[in-house]
Amino acid sequence: MKRRVVITGIGCINPMGNDVETMWQGLREGRSGVGLTTIFDASRFPTRISAEIRNWRLEDQVDDPERWRFCGRHTRFAVGAALQAFNASGVGDSIVDPTRFGIYLGSGEGNQDFLSFTHMMTSALAADGSLDLSEFTRVGLETLNPILELEQEPNMPASHLAGLFDAQGPNVNCLTACAASSQAIGEATEIIRRGDADVMLSGGTHSMIHPFGVTGFNLLTALSSGRNDEPTRASRPFDRLRDGFVLGEGSSMLVLEELEHARRRGAPILGEILGYGSTADAYRITDIHPEGRGAIGCMRMALADAGLSADDIDYVNAHGTSTQVNDKVETRACKEVFGARAKQVPVSSTKSMMGHLIAAAGATELIVCLQAIRDGVLPPTINYENPDPECDLDVIPNVAREGSVRYALNNSFGFGGQNITLIVGRFDG
Repeated sequence: MKRRVVITGIGCINPMGNDVETMWQGLREGRSGVGLTTIFDASRFPTRISAEIRNWRLEDQVDDPERWRFCGRHTRFAVGAALQAFNASGVGDSIVDPTRFGIYLGSGEGNQDFLSFTHMMTSALAADGSLDLSEFTRVGLETLNPILELEQEPNMPASHLAGLFDAQGPNVNCLTACAASSQAIGEATEIIRRGDADVMLSGGTHSMIHPFGVTGFNLLTALSSGRNDEPTRASRPFDRLRDGFVLGEGSSMLVLEELEHARRRGAPILGEILGYGSTADAYRITDIHPEGRGAIGCMRMALADAGLSADDIDYVNAHGTSTQVNDKVETRACKEVFGARAKQVPVSSTKSMMGHLIAAAGATELIVCLQAIRDGVLPPTINYENPDPECDLDVIPNVAREGSVRYALNNSFGFGGQNITLIVGRFDG
């Protein structure tokens, strides 16, 4: 028998709130965390809106703010969310073998030193338009801060968290685009199942609200650009007039623990990781397969791993990005998996409220699933105003709904054709 994996602590920082309960209350009320971008001057970009974290500083949460002075936003968010999860789990108050305590994150890049890079480029640009590489290098050596350059790396949050919590076990980071933190949780679960660790801190952290990130997504025509003057209405998954996703940022962390280990120390058990599915579309770098073959495959794989049928699922937190292609294909995949019951299964996209947290999205949405199980409340898909005949699922339009949830399924589908499905269930002993 494979070892059972339960969740004993959760924490998050995102545009809906700087802790789990604040986020959950905002989602239940159908509020939006989207507004005008203030992190950088986006006034000349096609997309001038995003879902930023506001009114939060790591310095206010820790005793040694100097330790984190050079860290990027991704590390700061990760530390804040991880402290919440770690403290809620009580694992720090127990005797835990540090060599059996690991970290597995889905983390994106840190702060991008855009101004220094553009200064290097303009300084090295010759009159004929060519680039003087030696001048570019010289200016870079004078301008760039090596610590800041190191802190950009996606693996740095996992490294910092290992040091913070003395987690000497497996330490891994993956960056599979929008599926990253869901994949991290799935792989962390497998590490515990096979006996290589007893406790894993897992989740994701990311902010792409910077000039490089917005430029890239604008070039891919993936971002909403038609509602800069009404930002709270821009993210509209499954709505016929959707025109792209809204960038968000943040971090969510979960403490995963082998069941008997958690029981021995009297830990709070918030839910159980039951199923994990992972597939690749093997199709295109950006578009998902039009028939949803990867999405269908990973949902079925997760159900098989959990020992459940599609009829057992009470709620689906959709990837639901608010792009034309994703929402249509995800609908098609859900119909294939759930069959005749597809239009009766409640499905919602909380990206309608908090935007797309990219690498941190999946872990955040898994925490939403846990809250839905706990409270019997299904969060809505807001801004659903124009029904799309190709997205005709029960998307819980605009207003939260009461409903008993025993098993919830969470989808995360990333650029590059990365597909992850996680199934979490109520813990019944």
